[in-house]
Amino acid sequence: MKQAIVHIALLVKDYDEAIKFYTQILKFELIEDTYQPEQDKRWVVVAPPGSKETTILLAKASKEEQVPFIGNQTGGRVFLFLNTDDFWRDYNDLIQKNVEFVRAPKQADYGMVAVFKDLYGNQWDLLQLNKDHLIAKRMV
Repeated sequence: MKQAIVHIALLVKDYDEAIKFYTQILKFELIEDTYQPEQDKRWVVVAPPGSKETTILLAKASKEEQVPFIGNQTGGRVFLFLNTDDFWRDYNDLIQKNVEFVRAPKQADYGMVAVFKDLYGNQWDLLQLNKDHLIAKRMV
């Protein structure tokens, strides 16, 4: 049996500002941006370069009760984990683009890690997992 998580929904205030952040700052690829007239919304999907399965669905808050969760989808915990093949390249690039890091880079047992905030305040781990890490082995 094979299953995969295809999309992770991320609440956003505005489609276009979210697309700009994810494609220009994080260098994600815009996979799809389709208007759905029956629901008067857009289906906007982005993914890190080279990502094969999991994508992020940029979902504009459509109800008032969703708005408070923009930027706080996990109650202040790290929400998403972005693994890279070159930690320092990507860390320095994000610093140059004024991305806010809330935890400085450190070497952990599993690899190199630092925590940054996206444009709405969601916390992300920027990672470079050790090659022998269980998850890194699965990504080969």
